[in-house]
Amino acid sequence: MKRYFYGSILIAAFVIISSVIGSSHSVQAATNPFTDVKETNSHANAIVTLYNEGIITGVTSKTYEPGKSATRGDAALYLANALNLQNSTASNPGFKDVPTSSKYYKAIAALNKAGVVNGYGDEFRPNATLTRSQLAKMLTMGFELEQSTTAKTKFTDVNKLTDTATKKYIQTLVDYGITKGTTATTFSPNMKLTRAQLATFLYNAIEATSDDFIVIGVE
Repeated sequence: MKRYFYGSILIAAFVIISSVIGSSHSVQAATNPFTDVKETNSHANAIVTLYNEGIITGVTSKTYEPGKSATRGDAALYLANALNLQNSTASNPGFKDVPTSSKYYKAIAALNKAGVVNGYGDEFRPNATLTRSQLAKMLTMGFELEQSTTAKTKFTDVNKLTDTATKKYIQTLVDYGITKGTTATTFSPNMKLTRAQLATFLYNAIEATSDDFIVIGVE
């Protein structure tokens, strides 16, 4: 995956970071077409910055719907954009609900080939909602983060999980500073991820894997 990411996307991340620093983190420095994303929104900087970099898109040309649940399809599309995988010629993974005409097709095919996402048998379920713990795995695998060797986290709700791998994915995001949790002691692993949170997770993942490191928001 690094062969895609460390080329053009690190340059893009540098541009993102430079513009953010230069504007004192103000979303006014970039074009914000979304009437439902106000500057006071804690996710606004991530949403507007990634939109201007062509990584995320709105639900319509005027709305982002930040509080709406993120779907598996959108998460795959935005992650593939962040990793510069949209020109991939990965073979068809054979998901009957992701035809080649789907806007998600290339992203899902590329991420599936790289082992970042899997389906449910012959379905991918692109319109299904995504949980916060599921995104933790996608980010860890997609950005090739060095995985945590411990399943012990600062989050009491994560420590109660029986899936050791999931706990390690979440701790990996903590190690990289990509997440701080929904509170100081909870991550809410089974909570549906919102589109606003998806943007912030991606923004922080890009910055965490670049030379300059700025974490925004409490996720």
